[in-house]
Amino acid sequence: MHKLLISSCLLLAACGQQLPAWNAGKLVIIVPEAMQGAKEEFERELAQLFAGKLNATLEIIMMPEDQILTALHEQQAHLAAVSLRSGSIANAQFFSPSYQTVRELVVCNRDRSPPKKLADLYKRKLVVVAGSAQEDALREAQNKSPWLEWQTREGYTSDELLEEVAEGTLDCAIASELQLADARNYYPNLIATLDIAPPSRLAWGFPGNADPELLNQAQIFLTRIQLDGTLNRLKERFYGHNNRLARMDAAAFITETRITLPHYRRMFEEAASSTGIDWRLLAALAYQESQWDPLATSYTNVRGMMMLTEDTADEMNVSNRLDARESIIAGAKYLAMLKEKMPARISEPDRTWLALAAYNQGYGHLEDARILTHRAGMNPDSWSDVKKWMPMLNQPGYYKTLIRGYARGGEAVILVENIRNYYDMLKRLQPDPAQAISDEISYRLIEPLQRLLR
Repeated sequence: MHKLLISSCLLLAACGQQLPAWNAGKLVIIVPEAMQGAKEEFERELAQLFAGKLNATLEIIMMPEDQILTALHEQQAHLAAVSLRSGSIANAQFFSPSYQTVRELVVCNRDRSPPKKLADLYKRKLVVVAGSAQEDALREAQNKSPWLEWQTREGYTSDELLEEVAEGTLDCAIASELQLADARNYYPNLIATLDIAPPSRLAWGFPGNADPELLNQAQIFLTRIQLDGTLNRLKERFYGHNNRLARMDAAAFITETRITLPHYRRMFEEAASSTGIDWRLLAALAYQESQWDPLATSYTNVRGMMMLTEDTADEMNVSNRLDARESIIAGAKYLAMLKEKMPARISEPDRTWLALAAYNQGYGHLEDARILTHRAGMNPDSWSDVKKWMPMLNQPGYYKTLIRGYARGGEAVILVENIRNYYDMLKRLQPDPAQAISDEISYRLIEPLQRLLR
């Protein structure tokens, strides 16, 4: 079900509104509705960075993919995030340099004899989102395999199609590797069997009469963030944790959110209210530590829901580490303390990911990893850089040069990346109503006219 339509106008042009000049302080960008999860967040962050470069406020319009080029032609936005394929290029106006390459995959149910080659798709029920880059990819494949047939679905997202594949009502669907990475966390029986065509290139599309200076600014911006590493850091931030959970880990987690989590949710919410940390992040941390078992105990004698050491429990004034409420509140306060302890210049979300690493290995070992990162000429305030050096804490050539010595740094990296994945899943499985309202206010959802006329 789509979110509430904030504006009564379907299109800027239909309402008689003039698109403001991009250099007048407001930048309007279209993002495809089909982009969800990490992909949508990545595109929004990229757009926000560009708007900041132009000293402009950002307005994002969500729109079905098959309407974007028309919307650009009608000057409803300054630019749009698009997938470049032969079909879209044929209708092209202007495009920026590509900033990402994405594979287009045949995704099937692993329990239903998935195809191993293109010929195996003959007479299979294959479905794709209408007007998407995946449909363009299918048309390219059909040039070499004229027998290839499929159904298109208007008004659907790739996630909805992949859910049907997982449930067995569809044989296969075409999805990008990013769409699959997100969906597989919720539908662990999905499998990518083959590439349907060469990868898509993601870029920004512009109206045919776009201001040449805006095109120039976009090219300068995208070139700069590729050269200075910003683009790679963005990709790592939003996609680096994908596919880190084993298939059964994801399935078990989803089951536990239904069976076990409801018993402890109020405790996580209580801890969140006292620390300001999202309860879902605290729950993700607790699941990684103990699988939500309040009696959990490790061979090193860390115990309880949040797996507290004796020293940490004493520091947090915990009388019984096996009491679920005490453990959750103490663990949350300890994480908040670690975040507060870090230099003020470290921004989110890196501040949280680094604090989680410190939760696992101790603040001192985190500082040692940051020292190694700095020595390597990388950014000690960036989790994507620090995590490359944290595993070196178990190598004599490195830890002997540091104050705190040996640590299982690789373990901390796995912990943080798993928590990130669990947290992403919980944000989807347990959405925050307040955030949903905020999103509705912040982003105008553009719907097909025919959908509203039904």
